[in-house]
Amino acid sequence: MMKISKSEFIKGVIGNDYGLEDNLPHVAFFGRSNAGKSSVINSLVSKKDLVKTSKLPGRTREANFFRINDSFFFVDFPGYGYAKHSISERNKMIKRILWYVEFSNVRPQAVFLIIDVRVGLTTLDRDMIKILKDNKHTIVIVANKIDKLAKGAAKKQLLSIQKEAQDIPVMGYSAKTNEGKDELTQTIASFV
Repeated sequence: MMKISKSEFIKGVIGNDYGLEDNLPHVAFFGRSNAGKSSVINSLVSKKDLVKTSKLPGRTREANFFRINDSFFFVDFPGYGYAKHSISERNKMIKRILWYVEFSNVRPQAVFLIIDVRVGLTTLDRDMIKILKDNKHTIVIVANKIDKLAKGAAKKQLLSIQKEAQDIPVMGYSAKTNEGKDELTQTIASFV
C-alpha cells in the first residue's frame, strides 16, 4: 500500500514546456475553480499548505508541479470556468490545459477530474471529459465534498454521477475528513 511520505513544490509553469529533466511520470489534476482541487491534493499529501488554497476561487494561474515520494509528479492545473476572470484570462487558462492534453511532449499517467459532488458534472466538466477522451487520456472523477451531504444523499448523487460518466470511474471524497483517501491513494499508485 503506497503512502505519500514526501511532497515538495518544484516549479510553476506558465508557458507550454511541461517536460522536466527527470522524466518522472505525471498525475494531473483538473477541475472547476471551486471544486476543492487544492484541498484534495493537500489532503492526499497530509499537508495543509503544499498547494496554496484561497477563499477566492480561481487564484492559480500556472500549472504547479509537486514531486511526490521522489518518484512521480502531481501536476495541479488552474481551475477552469471561474466567472470573475476576464474572458481572455479564462481562455488563456483553458488553452494551457488543452496544450498539455493535446500537444505536450509529456502525457500524464492519468487525469483526476475534481468535481463538487453536490453540483455533479457541469457543462465545462463534460467538455473537458470529451477533450480528454478524444486525446485518449485515462480519467478518474473525484467527487469531492462528500462530507457536505448525508450518507444516503451522497450515495444517490454518486450513482447519478456514475450513470452519466458511464465508463469513467467515480470516487467519493472528502478533503475535509479524508473519506476516500486510502482508495484514491491506491488508485494513483496503480498508475505510477
